[in-house]
Amino acid sequence: MDFSLSEEQLMIQQAAKDFAQNELLPGIVERDDAQKFPWELVEKMAGLGFMGMMVDEKYGGSGLDTLSYVLAMEELSKVDASASVMVSVNNSLVCWGLDAFGTEAQKEKYLTRLASGEVIGAFCLSEPEAGSDATSQKTTAIDKGDHYILNGTKNWITNGSSAEIYLVIAQTDTEKGHRGINALIVEKGMDGFEIGPKENKLGIRGSDTHSLIFNDVKIPKENRIGEDGFGFKFAMKTLSGGRIGIAAQALGIAAGAYELSKKYAKERKAFGTEIANHQAIAFKLADMHTKIQAARYLVYQAACDKDAGKDYSLSGAMAKLYASEVAMETAVEAVQIHGGNGFVKEYHVERLMRDAKITQIYEGTSEIQKMVISRSILKD
Repeated sequence: MDFSLSEEQLMIQQAAKDFAQNELLPGIVERDDAQKFPWELVEKMAGLGFMGMMVDEKYGGSGLDTLSYVLAMEELSKVDASASVMVSVNNSLVCWGLDAFGTEAQKEKYLTRLASGEVIGAFCLSEPEAGSDATSQKTTAIDKGDHYILNGTKNWITNGSSAEIYLVIAQTDTEKGHRGINALIVEKGMDGFEIGPKENKLGIRGSDTHSLIFNDVKIPKENRIGEDGFGFKFAMKTLSGGRIGIAAQALGIAAGAYELSKKYAKERKAFGTEIANHQAIAFKLADMHTKIQAARYLVYQAACDKDAGKDYSLSGAMAKLYASEVAMETAVEAVQIHGGNGFVKEYHVERLMRDAKITQIYEGTSEIQKMVISRSILKD
């Protein structure tokens, strides 16, 4: 497939690159150390239209295609994966789900604020005993006629304390299994809704991750997304698109690590010449470049499948699986190329290595992606 980019796509790519270099890079080491949520930077990204890229303009979005979103995600992630995951969650998991399956009233009340970046959202599926096994929800939403009573705990929630709008997956009828699960819109400040302590993480430390606790939270019936029992399908369909965003994030981390390594290898001297002239280093760079380019084609293909209205569950899973593996491999090699300097914060590659690991875990572990891929290729 021809992945030639349009003039508009090239402009979006350049805008994201400029923002990453000029706004995200300064202060990134300090934000990582302090686990600081960069609200002022999120507001600037919203001003550039990055928080609702694929949402129609009538709902406050930018009305762009998935490939444009991937291009922006890649450039942002080269520098700051903490900022890019905020963009990914708001776009792929929250805005897209509401745009695709929400009612007109829900879109007007919630989507417009999310897509414009006035507020950000969170997607709440994982639980202490239900991560990859999303059918084993313990959080309950008991039907009380005109409302639900929500009880339970969600964990590993990105944007956990910074979000204003939360899409929560909960079990309404345990006897129906996954057909008894619903997706509900929950607002910060509702009685009984508490935010747990911030997680002290290995990577993406500038992104706030929290547990959420629901104690008899009253949710109006009009806040349910889709028909009764649609929640599990909603979560799976939303995650399929979310994997494209995380694949783009992984691609960006890999590309950022590679670019830093190439620059360093052309400047650092050992044994009388730049280390790029030593075959041991040159071959590492060759492998990195080749794998990144292969990952890029997989990610772009998944984005194009989604834009074309095709089933993208297989291409999205392949992109996420491979790009995350390449991100981890490339970041580790980047540290190796930098030698002792790679082990200190000011050279950035140690942070990219820490950030890369989560791409193999969230929005479906690598093992889950292999399950999705194998089932797809074997079902016929």
